[in-house]
Amino acid sequence: MQRFGIVEDGIRELGGFESFIYEFSRGPASYILRIGHASRRNENLIHGEVDWINYLARGGVSVARAVESAHGNLVEPLDDGHGGQFLAAAFVKAQGKPPWEMGWSPELYQTYGRLIGRMHRLTKDYLPPNPAWKRPEWDNPEIQDIVANLPPGQERVVARYTEVLSHLGTLSKGRDDYGLIHFDAHGSNLLVDQEGRITLFDFDDCSYGWFMYDIAIVLFYMITNHPEPASVCGRFMPRFLEGYRTENRLDPRWLGEVPWFLKLREIDLYAVIHRSFDVEHLTDSWVARFMDGRKERIERDISYVEFEFATLAACL
Repeated sequence: MQRFGIVEDGIRELGGFESFIYEFSRGPASYILRIGHASRRNENLIHGEVDWINYLARGGVSVARAVESAHGNLVEPLDDGHGGQFLAAAFVKAQGKPPWEMGWSPELYQTYGRLIGRMHRLTKDYLPPNPAWKRPEWDNPEIQDIVANLPPGQERVVARYTEVLSHLGTLSKGRDDYGLIHFDAHGSNLLVDQEGRITLFDFDDCSYGWFMYDIAIVLFYMITNHPEPASVCGRFMPRFLEGYRTENRLDPRWLGEVPWFLKLREIDLYAVIHRSFDVEHLTDSWVARFMDGRKERIERDISYVEFEFATLAACL
C-alpha cells in the first residue's frame, strides 16, 4: 500500500486465480493491484507485460493500462523473506460489466474483432525497450507446460498433444502471421461499458504466437459448454472477423488451422484443470461440464466443434 500510495481503508481484496488481486482508490480514480511471485513470472517478464500494455494503449487499443507506483515504477519488487520476491503492478480499473451481463450482440462481436485486430496490427512494430523484457514463445514452459500439469495415466493425451505440436511446428512465423499476442482474450478478461466500448485486461499470459491462435482462443471460450457450439460459430465468427479486418488482415489460409489451435487450447485447459482442481470432486460447475468426457474426446481426436471454417474466407 505504501509503494502505491494507497490510504488506509482504501483497498479491498478481489481474489484471483494465479495472483492476489485488489481494488484500490487514488483520488477519484479506481485501480487494480496485482501481486504475484517471481517463481511464476520474474521481474523482467512483468516489465515486458506492462510495457507492451502501455504501448498498445498509446496506439489506441482499449486496454487497462499499467500505472506507476509512488516511486515512479511500473513494477515493484518486494522481498518475501525467504530469498525470493513478490512483484506488484497496478492497472487502471476497467469500466463496465461482463459482456454476458451487457448482452452479446452482432455490434459487440464486431467491436471485439476490431480491438483484437488493432492489437495484432500494432504488435507487428513492437520491440521491447530492454531485450531482457521479451516475453516467451507460446510453447515455453513458463507460459504453457501441459505435460508437467497432467497426472499419470494420460499417455494418449500426451500423444495427441505431441501430434498437435508436430503440426504447429510446420507453420509460418512471418511478420503478418505471428507476434506478441494476449493469449487469453476471452470474455472474462474484458468489460463493456454503456456505450459498447470494450476494455481488455489480464495480459499475464501474453506471449509470442500466431495471430489466428489468439482468435481461436477467443472462439474457444465463446463456444465452450454451449449446447450448440457450431451455431455460435456461425453467429459470432463472421461479425468478429468483419470487425477484425477493419484493423488487420490475415491470409484466409489460416482459417484451416483453427481446429488445430482449438485442440491445443482444449488440451491446455484440460491440463491446467488437473493442476489446479481436485478433478475427482469438482464443485465448479463450468469446470465440471468442460471435464465431462473430455479425456475420451481428446484421446479419440474428436473435433472441438464441427464447423467448416473455410466458409469464413470472405470475412478476412
